[in-house]
Amino acid sequence: MKKRHLYASLAAAIALVMSGTAVADDAFSWQDNDWGAASAGTSPAKSARAAKSAPSSTDAPETSAVVQSDDLWARVRSGFAMEELDTPLVKENEDWYVNRPDYVQRMVERSRRYLYYIVDEVERRGMPTEIALLPMIESAFNPKAYSHAHASGIWQFIPSTGKNFGLQQNFWYDGRRDIAAATNAALDYLQKLYDMFGDWSLALAAYNWGEGSVARAIAKNQRAGLPTDYLSLNMPAETRSYVPRLLAVKHLIADPSSFGMTLASIPNRPYFTTVTAPQSMDVKVAAKLAGISLDEFESLNPGHNRPIIHSQNGKKKLLLPVDKAENFNTNLDDYDKPLLSWKTYTPRRGERFDKIASHFGISLAKLKEVNDIGQRSLKASGQPLLVPAKDGGSDDGKLELAAAPAEKAMESAPSRTVTRKQTYAVKKGDTLASIARRFDVSVTEIKHWNKLKGEKLALKQKLTIETETVVAAKSSSEGKRVNTVLAANEKSAAKEKPSKHAKADKAESRHAKTAKATRYVVRRGDTLAGIARKFNVAVNDIQRWNNLSAKRLMPGTAVTVYPSKDS
Repeated sequence: MKKRHLYASLAAAIALVMSGTAVADDAFSWQDNDWGAASAGTSPAKSARAAKSAPSSTDAPETSAVVQSDDLWARVRSGFAMEELDTPLVKENEDWYVNRPDYVQRMVERSRRYLYYIVDEVERRGMPTEIALLPMIESAFNPKAYSHAHASGIWQFIPSTGKNFGLQQNFWYDGRRDIAAATNAALDYLQKLYDMFGDWSLALAAYNWGEGSVARAIAKNQRAGLPTDYLSLNMPAETRSYVPRLLAVKHLIADPSSFGMTLASIPNRPYFTTVTAPQSMDVKVAAKLAGISLDEFESLNPGHNRPIIHSQNGKKKLLLPVDKAENFNTNLDDYDKPLLSWKTYTPRRGERFDKIASHFGISLAKLKEVNDIGQRSLKASGQPLLVPAKDGGSDDGKLELAAAPAEKAMESAPSRTVTRKQTYAVKKGDTLASIARRFDVSVTEIKHWNKLKGEKLALKQKLTIETETVVAAKSSSEGKRVNTVLAANEKSAAKEKPSKHAKADKAESRHAKTAKATRYVVRRGDTLAGIARKFNVAVNDIQRWNNLSAKRLMPGTAVTVYPSKDS
């Protein structure tokens, strides 16, 4: 508690002198960085402090106790409540940040737009304010961050988890990038994980690794009579460094001067507010009406996939700087020009994209970009496209991308469960755990299918993997196969009383067994983007469901798709 008050009292004394602006295209995925390694030519920074234990998570701050200050960082410091971890990984990550001051500067600059809202939501839920810093290690507060695991937005939701927490993903919009929606979904998820595990470090490990994986690791240690805290569990290196990385950021925020750094001040007041937009309007027009740059508008509203704002369910909520909301409403009332300069065009099957682009006065590259068409695709499949409206208006605001008749026919087809066996050749660096995660099965199942006694694998060793697919019926569920926490064929585990984690995984597994899917046969001219639009899902979903690494599909290939409930 003393340290918390010390951080608060330091707030007024810390000068924040950081210049420069955020780099808009500074794409970030922390999984791709060499954490713990100093930059070439940069001497490792010394940490002047040995971290002391912070208050336990049970002392999470209440909103009424928030420190009143003009500096948001003081408010954040006053709510620090996570326990420290005794591991050298914390210092390694501290050094990583200190050796990259420009990176930290960009990260802090981007956070200015979002941090007040996140801190408000964290405090309202009684969470430790370290949670508000999580986007720093997930995305560096880059709203367009996209990882190799297909995670998106400042909270880095993968498609399936995003859908599980109500984040809509379709042709027009990706809720994983919506600042307000994704923040509330992330905090809902983290609260659920904390309720499951009763410890913030374990909850964060589950956010990174998956709740089932953490629960299985805990169960394994319990059976072996070992401790079940974060540092005692056997987990991947990425997850092992996850909480230490957050603690490193916490220490930097808590006492930047001890690292030889300064932080740019962030005002302790809202940066943005909400306004209501018509059902359809150009993104550029919305930015113009608000009197802000397109970059600023897109940074606050990064969830829109297209150059238009579109809602099939009426008016749309937009985020704008607090001092620009009145401008937007006034200018919108006085605006007498078309709000929309795009419309829907349904091409003939086989119609060439270059001809379509020429007809509507748009470059071929732009046409493909707007519609997520593969660069090698030459002809249309007959699916509707978004094109410029020559007259400056667009179908009275009606922008519908209709489902194909074939899709509707498949929706009424009977469903059945198919078990598919496939062979996987072990590659360099593979472990049973990594292979299990790749195919969404358990290590125990892989051992059982291949009659393995240990966990050692040989390079190019052939493994049999079994997966289940439910085909030919529409459902709102993704149909992701979920395993119980304790493998059914582990007799010792079966005798134990199920933990709350095991019950949660079993409930999730029962739900998954009811999931339905559609088998779609690729036709000539089809692209992953086109198929994704047909079924109102994301391209990376289709890749993940079918273990596809490329975006090009051969005609005749069958793919499994779990249609969105909105498709």
